[in-house]
Amino acid sequence: MRSRSLTLRLLMVAVGSLLLVTYLGLAAAGYLAIVILWRAAPDPTTTVLAVVATGLLAGYLSYRFGTNALLSRIEAVELPRSRAPETYRRLDRLEAAMDVSTPTLYVAALPTPNAFAIGSGRNGTVVLDQSLFRALSGDELEALLAHELAHLEGYDAFVQTLAFGVFRTLAGLVLLLVTPFLLAVAGVARAVAWIRGRPKTWPQTAFGRLLGRIERGVQLVLVVVTLVVRAHSRRREYAADDRAAEVTGDPIALARALWKIQRLAEPERELLSPLYVHTDEDDWSKLFSTHPPTNERIDRLVEMVQSTRAREQFRERRQ
Repeated sequence: MRSRSLTLRLLMVAVGSLLLVTYLGLAAAGYLAIVILWRAAPDPTTTVLAVVATGLLAGYLSYRFGTNALLSRIEAVELPRSRAPETYRRLDRLEAAMDVSTPTLYVAALPTPNAFAIGSGRNGTVVLDQSLFRALSGDELEALLAHELAHLEGYDAFVQTLAFGVFRTLAGLVLLLVTPFLLAVAGVARAVAWIRGRPKTWPQTAFGRLLGRIERGVQLVLVVVTLVVRAHSRRREYAADDRAAEVTGDPIALARALWKIQRLAEPERELLSPLYVHTDEDDWSKLFSTHPPTNERIDRLVEMVQSTRAREQFRERRQ
């Protein structure tokens, strides 16, 4: 019995030592690779420019191929001018008043009546749920189109995609640089736990706790970046509302469109969450929402109306 216990102990020490050698070997190999790449790299300015350019290229490719993939996934069909002449007439009028080219209109059966824009002002796409043509009046649909064109005019989706590409590239570079250190820390933590005879307790070792703090720090950075991106997205929604009200001269029409969308069933947001009009959420959820609360957007639009009677009529209808 004692011999078996000693054998098990020696086996665990051997496994711990093997883990330590393996992890430290991987860390050393990673560090050596970084050193080789660092010595082969050009001057710091050129390196930074290359990283940023790579990120922009990745974002652009994601935008180009992601748009087609998204349209295919939701089974969107291009809407010809002959099928909706009145919609295109209104679209032409908006295009003349805004710094955009005529976007490609698509129709899809979305989970709930909604619309979203992807692309840029010179090469944009607007997707409309097919039920919007029944749910909204002509003026309301025009106001919603103006809102989506404002996103294209501001290159909102395009800029966010490029920014995400740059961030992802920079995050990947940082991860590459710290990977050897993380491997070494993880290896020591696991080796110590095995040598102590308690392999599952490696997170409680000093090195395991250090690794846990690093992971929490990374998660915190991701949360902060997410909050900043979502806050920017909410500001752009307000800006698109303002621009639509300015171009159409009828903020109440957009307010009515948002109100009707809000009253409809809540969408399943798995695929298009960042693009949909959202209904109200709790205070904590608002921080992570890509859209401001719909009621706040409606109230802002209603306050733009000079006519007190128009405001009162709309508010009576909402009750």
